[in-house]
Amino acid sequence: MTNGSARSAGDTGESTGGAGRRFGDGLATGPDLEGAAEVAVAQALDGLGGQAPDLLAVFVAPGPGQDPDQAAAAGERAMQLAGARAAFGGTPTGVIGGGHGREQGPAVAVWAAVLPGVEIETFRMSARHAAGDIELTGLPTELPEGRGVVAAVVDPYTFPAAGFLRCLPAGASVVGGLVGSPGPGAARLFLDGEAFARGGVAVRLSATDGVRTVVSQGCRPIGPPMTVTRAERNIVLELAGQPAYHRLVEIVTALKPEDQELVARGLHVGIAVDEYADEHGRGDFLIRGVLGVDEHGGAIAVGDVVEVGQTLRFQVRDAGGAGEDLTELLGSRPARGALLFSCNGRGTAMFPDADHDVRIVQKALGPEGLAGFFAAGEIGPVAGQNHLHAFTASLLVFD
Repeated sequence: MTNGSARSAGDTGESTGGAGRRFGDGLATGPDLEGAAEVAVAQALDGLGGQAPDLLAVFVAPGPGQDPDQAAAAGERAMQLAGARAAFGGTPTGVIGGGHGREQGPAVAVWAAVLPGVEIETFRMSARHAAGDIELTGLPTELPEGRGVVAAVVDPYTFPAAGFLRCLPAGASVVGGLVGSPGPGAARLFLDGEAFARGGVAVRLSATDGVRTVVSQGCRPIGPPMTVTRAERNIVLELAGQPAYHRLVEIVTALKPEDQELVARGLHVGIAVDEYADEHGRGDFLIRGVLGVDEHGGAIAVGDVVEVGQTLRFQVRDAGGAGEDLTELLGSRPARGALLFSCNGRGTAMFPDADHDVRIVQKALGPEGLAGFFAAGEIGPVAGQNHLHAFTASLLVFD
């Protein structure tokens, strides 16, 4: 079901590219969350030149021990003040805005956009048990091929993000994140002036001109790409005709000591999404963790189903490689606005400070408005297919 819809002023139903678009963002901190929301909204609207926003994103980090209903009230206050035609958001543990990342609340980040010529639809999504299965309702049902993008915010305790992506019809890229919280019932989701304690919220934008997605999975390859020659579900038995574990040992033995240490800390694999591509480069591999190895049997267990004939390449993750990956994928084409969903395992867990991803995006794109949150799982397309990720920076970029 569609909960609400909004059409920008002078909307013809067709995108006008980037002409006339304006963006702004704001960040405010402090235990008075409603007061912080008011400040953040004012900052975000300041970038719109007096125009009313067509789309508003509100992210409220309550802070340890704070009542989630206070965060809900702050989100509702922000949506009321902004007067946007459509609004969405939620209550993650950390937010991004005002040129900074704040991994812990209390803090409020607001992002506002004027999007002339863009049709906007909002959706409230829910899940329930039915006949021994899980039934999802409220999903976007019309996603014409090549038209539009979807931004989604999901409560992982009450809504299956992976199932949501599997149920969507083909035709649009989905970008977003899962809101982390202390436990079930602690998260709140925002949509068109209201706050909800369960499910997910999403907004579909009809525009394709001047809108792109960027998904940086933060890994770099070690060793050559290899074809999977034997596999059973998520167990890789052979790579290029040899036991998979033996291939891994050959690669690790040839590495520098510092890279061997990264392997010991956490090894990953990249699984090529499109086997018909002439070459597989950065952004063509879906990154998944290595769950375990069988030294005697020669098998490797990975965090996804792998099929015979797919191309696989081992990967490691470190701060330098993650920063390089994000920089290269962003490119140098300026952008006017962006929404950033950065893993809560990045920030100070991976980099010297929580501003790392924000700084890279600002340097590469120079957006007028940049906001988002630290997610407990990120959603974004890789090689044209939508996936749920970890340790990823996922962006919706408006050129």
